Amino acid sequence: MLLYIILGLLIHLVFFASIFDIYFTSPLVHGMTPQFTPLPPPAKRLVLFVADGLRADKLYELDENGNPRAPFIRNIIMHEGSWGISHTRVPTESRPGHVALIAGFYEDVSAVAKGWKENPVEFDSLINETRHTWCWGSPDILAMFAKGAGRNHVFAHNYDAYSEDFGAQDVTKLDTWVFDNVKEFFHAARNNQSLFSKLNEDKIVFFLHLLGIDTNGHAHRPSSREYLNNIKIVDEGLKEIVSTLKDFYGSDGKTAFIFTADHGMTDWGSHGAGHPLETCTPFVTWGAGIKYPQKVLAQKFDDTYLQEWKLENWKRQDVNQADVAPLMAALIGVPFPLNSVGTLPVDILNSTDLFKAESMFTNAVQILEQFKVKMTQKKEATLPFLFTPFNSLSDSKQINILRKARSYIKQKKYDEAISLCKELINLALKGLSYYHTYDRFFLAFNVVLGFVGWTSYASLLIIKSHCNLTRGVSKEVKKPRHLLSCSFVAVGVLLALFLLIQACPWTYYIYCLLPLPVWYAVLREFPVIQDLVTLLLTFPPSHFVGYLLLFILGVEVLVLSFFYRYMLTAGLIAFAGWPFVTPLWTRAKSTSLSWIFFCLLLAVFPLMPVVGRKPNIFLVVGAGLLVLLLSLFVVTSVLKRKDSFVSEELVLHLLQMLSTVLSICVVYGTHNSLLKKQGLPLINQVVSWIILASSFVVPLLSPLILFDRLFSILVSSMSTYLLLSTGYEALFPLVLSCLMFVWIHMEQETLPQSVVSCKQKVSSVQFTYKTDITQFRDLYLDDIRRAFFLVFFLMTAFFGTGNIASVNSFDLASVYCFLTVFSPYMMGALMMWKILIPFALVMCAFEAVQLTTQLSSKRNFWSSQC
Repeated sequence: MLLYIILGLLIHLVFFASIFDIYFTSPLVHGMTPQFTPLPPPAKRLVLFVADGLRADKLYELDENGNPRAPFIRNIIMHEGSWGISHTRVPTESRPGHVALIAGFYEDVSAVAKGWKENPVEFDSLINETRHTWCWGSPDILAMFAKGAGRNHVFAHNYDAYSEDFGAQDVTKLDTWVFDNVKEFFHAARNNQSLFSKLNEDKIVFFLHLLGIDTNGHAHRPSSREYLNNIKIVDEGLKEIVSTLKDFYGSDGKTAFIFTADHGMTDWGSHGAGHPLETCTPFVTWGAGIKYPQKVLAQKFDDTYLQEWKLENWKRQDVNQADVAPLMAALIGVPFPLNSVGTLPVDILNSTDLFKAESMFTNAVQILEQFKVKMTQKKEATLPFLFTPFNSLSDSKQINILRKARSYIKQKKYDEAISLCKELINLALKGLSYYHTYDRFFLAFNVVLGFVGWTSYASLLIIKSHCNLTRGVSKEVKKPRHLLSCSFVAVGVLLALFLLIQACPWTYYIYCLLPLPVWYAVLREFPVIQDLVTLLLTFPPSHFVGYLLLFILGVEVLVLSFFYRYMLTAGLIAFAGWPFVTPLWTRAKSTSLSWIFFCLLLAVFPLMPVVGRKPNIFLVVGAGLLVLLLSLFVVTSVLKRKDSFVSEELVLHLLQMLSTVLSICVVYGTHNSLLKKQGLPLINQVVSWIILASSFVVPLLSPLILFDRLFSILVSSMSTYLLLSTGYEALFPLVLSCLMFVWIHMEQETLPQSVVSCKQKVSSVQFTYKTDITQFRDLYLDDIRRAFFLVFFLMTAFFGTGNIASVNSFDLASVYCFLTVFSPYMMGALMMWKILIPFALVMCAFEAVQLTTQLSSKRNFWSSQC
């Protein structure tokens, strides 16, 4: 059985890894020829300001007094440049946003494995193409563009990583540091002839990364005074930098400015998902080559932002985030980034129609080059008779569009040329997507085939080995027919040759060949399948249909709960009615009432806002006090017992109570310290890590009696969970555990005396490593319900207080008792452990259910797998 479990885990790991090969592969290709506009550019230099985490509405809206929150930017919008909204894409994180802005493509999702810090695949960017680039800001952002840049032309100036402290007294210093260093840089350049010469060359970029707004948003929320004041500080800093550059260059009119953000932020201070507050960022540009403001009488957009911001008479020109890269390249006359998929927003350019048309033509050729490389790669790796080209953009059509566009430019029909180039860009982008997902169906089909085969085999294994449903089938595996073995071997060899000829990655061999041994094992159990079909045919049709509908309903509830958390509430309410349809109500009324109460109480949590949106430290403290109250009750019961283990057990309980008290004090103290902007106290940080470490050890010292061990696990887990909580979620594991304790009692009550020869009292059941397998029984239909309960409770544990599938459900404030300096891996690990604590509590309770019902946990493990 251990071999089967290991095999099952390995197969599930393969299925999990397949997600990245199917959906998360890098979209980048290499081997394209650089493309640039063959005309003099309007600007010699460009200044890019990126305000990390700045929401469009917070910048553009008026303050409570009706005055602009950012008066300098407001003046630019009305008198000097163009403005709009830059629409970002998921994931709305700092690295993906900056990659889209500077490299022109939407992030390679495989970068998540490196904490959005490293380049898993090398790519071209605007910074690579410049003559010189100077950057100031966060080390996390600057390093990824400076690293790998050739010619030593990128000069990065960054502050220390430890400055990114969410608990610092004043995080606006992250932005003022940038502004001060830029001003000092230009002041020093007047006395440095070599630097002065470089600064007066063309094709140069100044990149200012401003992290203060994002840090204040995480720490205090976007509606806070700190966040809004930070916007004012950035606005003033922009004004000073623009003035500094005008003084340095003598107002030569050759500087272009772009101010934008990498992503927005939700009202609760998170980002990463696709909420409009996260994807709508400001976009303001002015200076050389940029159109002046245009007054209009009316504008049509799907939102009401213009009226809210009092900007309805100033033309709004929205862009996609990746469009900024080709815009910057066109402004300073450098080659478009090779991997860019952005479309040049020509309506923003203040240049000749010829320059617009030539720039648009260059943009189209640059994207078409990627399409050609992608198509060539896929064509060379596919057998000719199996290759299906993207028919909407054939070779002849490419040539015709390019020839016609060039002809329009020669005939000075610039609008027609621009329109034709946009059409070509759209077709090329569709073609890129087509070839990028070319193998998706093939891989998904093989993975689904393998998963269905494994589920079928697990089901047959249960029926054959652990059920009394098969009377006439021998449990000895009959030697399979030689023809069957040879057939599967032949198919495997053919598949391997097919993949080898196409030079497929080694992972493809696993996904394609894995279903073969799985389905071979299934077909070996054909007599069991026959017996099962025969048995099912003996069921009355009404019973069979009823069970089938119930099964479909249960699966649908589980699936819908991934998207709608309130489905968990519906399921828990249905669970509350379970005693009324069984003899439990009459057999164990008090236990049934407890079951109903805790089911309904737990059903409240999925209806509440996602964790972090409404923090309440007093609920966290209240949860800790409830744990102390329960511990006190247990200690009282221990004192009433008279045995040799009382003293050791009492000391253990007192230590766990002390741990809970310390957790309450640390949470409350850290909260107050951060409110006063005094940072995370060192003693609080040390105590938090000690409590976390002890929570893994202390439960192992508790007695093996079932409820003693479970309660010890609960208290130790709650001590850690309190430190990771910000509001009502602190109560969730407590209520869930209470329901789990009642579930254990309920399941034992469901067993009739005829099924288990001698029911044990729950209080006498012990967790032991070596269990007498002769006490175990076969599986019955009721065990399928138990397996469903397990899966449902696991879903509730995962989604009861949030949606773990959404990045913005994670609140950084959850880890402030442990650290406040930004560290994606450490913070991610702590948040993951917070998610796993309820999961662990459910699994411990499930193991207890197996012991009290005298059923091997391995058997019901297989049931839950199916």
